[in-house]
Amino acid sequence: MATRQNTIWESFLSPVVRFLIDEEKLHRYAKSIDWEKESDRFRRADVTIPTYYMSQNFHGIEGGYLNPSAAVTYDPITEYVIPPNETWVRQALIDAVKVKPRRILDLGCGTGSTTLMLKQAFPEAEVIGLDLSPYMLVRAEDKAKDAGLDIIWRHGNAEKTSFPDASFDLVTGTLLFHETPVVVSQTILQECFRLLVVGGQVLILDGNQKTLRQLDWLNNVFEEPYIREYAADSVDARMGAVGFEAVRTEEVWWIHQVTSGVKPIPGTDATTQGKVRQYRPAIDNNDLEGLESPAFGI
Repeated sequence: MATRQNTIWESFLSPVVRFLIDEEKLHRYAKSIDWEKESDRFRRADVTIPTYYMSQNFHGIEGGYLNPSAAVTYDPITEYVIPPNETWVRQALIDAVKVKPRRILDLGCGTGSTTLMLKQAFPEAEVIGLDLSPYMLVRAEDKAKDAGLDIIWRHGNAEKTSFPDASFDLVTGTLLFHETPVVVSQTILQECFRLLVVGGQVLILDGNQKTLRQLDWLNNVFEEPYIREYAADSVDARMGAVGFEAVRTEEVWWIHQVTSGVKPIPGTDATTQGKVRQYRPAIDNNDLEGLESPAFGI
């Protein structure tokens, strides 16, 4: 287990956030669920938890996301630590969708915040949220039921999902890559490429790598073991390396970024690919939930 550090988060931000959170309400919710019994409904014997995931603390949580505490506290904390507004930032990924998806896979879905927004944006699509933590999936399912949304939740590793080739039109990942080593991110993108149909789109929403490099002190705020590795890397380059075309990264509120890539038809260049992709017409999401986003000029 990684040694805890005296981070800015622990020293200053955590007490502020705790002041804003209704901890009594969280305790009541935590006690209302038999977490082991409920998580067993999702836990799959064929899923191996990778060392990089189970041997580190994330966001100052002992043992990372493999415990009920992470599932209970993730949403109320995230609400205050994704500036300027968590929903606006997640909406940037929705606004960046340029295909009309019939099947969507949300990798590293956590408690399902982005997954729910994807289902609301594309109600006719089959939406699947996949995560390594069965506890997070318990919370995600609870949120989906409250929202009246039919979403499939699956325990699994984004590096090797076990879904068939070319089985999704859209694959997404939100706030996932900064929590994985870059070699793992590359493997995840290779898996995205395999899973997408020709003309399918991948979207990765995460911290702005350029900003994180310029403001290194931000990397000290949270207990994030891989964030400096992520900041020094390039999601664009990783996408290009696995074969995606029309790769484009746009800033989202300066501190975030959304990167899009398209799986091309073999043997075609980006110009031809742009024409072929018209078999899945682009859609306009500008009015979704009354929000606007700076992503891709929207």
